[in-house]
Parts: sequence; structure tokens; C-alpha cells
Amino acid sequence: MRVMLADDAVLFREGLARILTDVGFTVTGQAADGPTLLSLVRADPPDVAVIDLRMPPGFAAEGIDAAAAIRATAPGVGLMLLSQYVEVHHALRLMTDFDGAVGYLLKDRVSDLTAFGADVRKVARGDTVIDPELVTRLVSRRRERDPLDALTDRERAVLALMAQGLSNTAVAADLHLAVKTVEAHVTTIFMKLGLIQHDREHRRVLAVLTFLRA
Repeated sequence: MRVMLADDAVLFREGLARILTDVGFTVTGQAADGPTLLSLVRADPPDVAVIDLRMPPGFAAEGIDAAAAIRATAPGVGLMLLSQYVEVHHALRLMTDFDGAVGYLLKDRVSDLTAFGADVRKVARGDTVIDPELVTRLVSRRRERDPLDALTDRERAVLALMAQGLSNTAVAADLHLAVKTVEAHVTTIFMKLGLIQHDREHRRVLAVLTFLRA
């Protein structure tokens, strides 16, 4: 499987290339910024591009912008975004604006070679991969009045299992519920936490939660 890399940190990029090579990938190109990566992809599209979210010149969301340009010109390329921290707004944009074959992982996940290689392959196959920390960050937002107080005991139980990264099927088995019931609980939980405020936000949350559905 062929992969290209983009990260302005040379040592991290070279280490990532070594890791991917060790788990069976062929690294066909490396770049330090989005425009260079885009040129490489256009010339010889890989199966997947692994991209740092923050790159020169602004160190903001250049990685996602590069991913969007790649998707427009080479829609068959999978896109794995890496970030030093979980940034919910960037993750939601990625899950909402891209139709599958995308991933969002913390750079810390790279240290688990087998798991990281498996995640990159999932993205190349067209699946969506989301760092479990994203769900934890979403559900742990605190406000002056704790929204968790509005949850029922059953909803709290579902939420606790979600934060562990369990799929809807696994949550249903653990709590002896139907999967459809768990899905209904998930929607209600996010409404009560104030994470669903209108139709577009509802779609975004559901996109983020697709990885929970086995």
C-alpha cells in the first residue's frame, strides 16, 4: 500500500516514514507543507496521505485545507490527519465536509505501530477513523450548570461506555439493550449536553459518532 506524508517537523516525518515502512507501507513522497504535498499527489496519487493538521505558513488548519484540495483533485486518496491535540472544531469539520476515507488521530497514537498501521489501512479502504479522545473531549465539556445533571442513570451508563470507545453494539451488549435503543440514547445525550443545537450540528455529531456503530 502506497502512502505520502506531510509534516514540517523533519524528525517526526522521517520517523513516521520509518514506522510505516516497518509495518508494510511504501512511502512514495514526503512534504513539509500542503502545496508540496498536493503537487506530489497530483503527479502520482498514493492510496493514502498522512497529513499534519498544522503546517506552514500559519500553523492553523493547513492540513485540512490540503486534504480538501486532495479530495477535490484525487478523490480516491484516503486522508489521515494527525494533530498534537484534539481540536473538536477541526475534527467536526473533517467528519462533516469529507465523505468517508478520512481519519483524525493524536500523534501519540503513532507509537502503537500495529494499531496505527491498521488505522491507516482502514482510511485507505474508505472507512472513517476518529481518535477516542475526541468523544471524551466532547462529552466532558463543563458549563456553569453541569449538563450531566440532566442525564438519567441509563444515559450516564451509556455515556460512560462511549467514553471508553465502545461501539454501539458493545454498549448494547454490556447494558442488555437493543442497538436501536442505544442509538436513541446517544442522540438524547448529545441534545441534553447542548452539543446538538440545529440540524447541521446534529449531522455533525452523527458523523463523529459513525465510528461507534459496529
